Amino acid sequence: MKRKLIGAAIAAAAAASLAACSSGSSSTESAQTQAQTEAQTEAESQDSGESAAETTGEKKTLTVTFKDDGQGENHPWYVWLKNSYEQWGMKDQVELDLAPITGSESDYYTKVALQLADANTCPDLVIEDTFQLPNDVSAGYLTNLDEYVADYDAWNDGTYYEAIKAGSIASDGSVYGIPYSTDARGIWYNKEIFKQAGLPEEWQPESWQDILDACAAVKENVPDVIPFWCNSGVATGEATSMQTYEMLLYGTGEQLIDEDGKWIVKSQAILDTLQFISDIYTNGYGPSLSLVLNGQATNTARREYIPQQKVAMVMDGAWIYANWDDTGASPWPEYKEIMGFAAMPRQNGGGTITMSGGWTLSIPANSDMQDEAFDFIKQLMEPPLYTESVMAQGSIVTRSDAAEDEAYSSQMFLAQATELLEGAYFRPQNEQYSVVTTSIQTMVESVVSGTSPEEAMNQYATDVARIVGDENVVEK
Repeated sequence: MKRKLIGAAIAAAAAASLAACSSGSSSTESAQTQAQTEAQTEAESQDSGESAAETTGEKKTLTVTFKDDGQGENHPWYVWLKNSYEQWGMKDQVELDLAPITGSESDYYTKVALQLADANTCPDLVIEDTFQLPNDVSAGYLTNLDEYVADYDAWNDGTYYEAIKAGSIASDGSVYGIPYSTDARGIWYNKEIFKQAGLPEEWQPESWQDILDACAAVKENVPDVIPFWCNSGVATGEATSMQTYEMLLYGTGEQLIDEDGKWIVKSQAILDTLQFISDIYTNGYGPSLSLVLNGQATNTARREYIPQQKVAMVMDGAWIYANWDDTGASPWPEYKEIMGFAAMPRQNGGGTITMSGGWTLSIPANSDMQDEAFDFIKQLMEPPLYTESVMAQGSIVTRSDAAEDEAYSSQMFLAQATELLEGAYFRPQNEQYSVVTTSIQTMVESVVSGTSPEEAMNQYATDVARIVGDENVVEK
């Protein structure tokens, strides 16, 4: 990366200057002048686009940033990046520097934004959540990839699903990433617990009331089990906004933004959504606040409470079963027989609802390795290593050829998740969403903590109007 090479040149100049201090005045001046000239030449070489690798024969370094949830070198992305690099045709010219960010989703978004904004810390390739893409494009952090994809056969010949491409295209109509994965959400439920509670082992709720009725049955008949778990706090970030609030809100028939592009800040649908969340906690159907209002809540549910059979239902992504596979963070061989996956029903019946998102491979605007980064993207997206990586996370592939892989198509829950995409909604491609979403999280947490739905909604209305302007909000 540029910052390393320029830094090396400056360091060399300083070292030469210090070494010359033991010599006479003329030799000192000569050494300093020579070192300064070499440093200036190195910097000019970088400014003109000529890499130090070309002038010294050393390898350039490609830095990749991605989210690590604590698995380290066992994380599927880490394995995928390393293995793909070994097959990359440019590995003899380019070193791979993996720079994961360990933390919650909120931590990751914050730290990535800081890195992208600073040319001295910016990576050359970043795995970016598609919801964050509009905001980062607006800030000028990402490279327009139109010229690159124009010559990328797989992008133009139908290999990538057209519907999924939309998540990597900004409001200006240009491409700013290659979609790595997409996903679907629903309700995971434990069949054994359901049987003990007198509920059907093959369960598909038709309305929100069916979910609440199931919670009541579990609480009464299996009292040592948490009936229902959903992301509910600020600490779990976008998981609270998308996988809880928006899964419910969109099931009412209403969305975050109306047809005129204005943010809906007060409505009966918002009240109904918050009331359902309030019902979960006021009736004792949810986990304790100490469990759910912290950044590790999602991992606690997925890796501890579900495999330990301490929770009956979890509203979460279809991909979380990857935690229970042999190579997952919490292996649980029996999960295929014990767990079921149901579609989330609309509020009063009439169909199901899912929110979809995914991750994209994007190139920061401050990278000085853009050509190499896109070439590596193409390598990363080649099956079978690409397919294996998506499977390891339980996500849905974005390439049709990967979906045809027998190992992928035979995965137990992937077919169900893929079917849900037909009725999927995506978060608004609005650059203000990444800020508004924090107000959603605050609103949900306040209800979970005891604030009335109406009071929480009123505060949300005030907060969003302050963010986007009074002229950009509406009440229904």
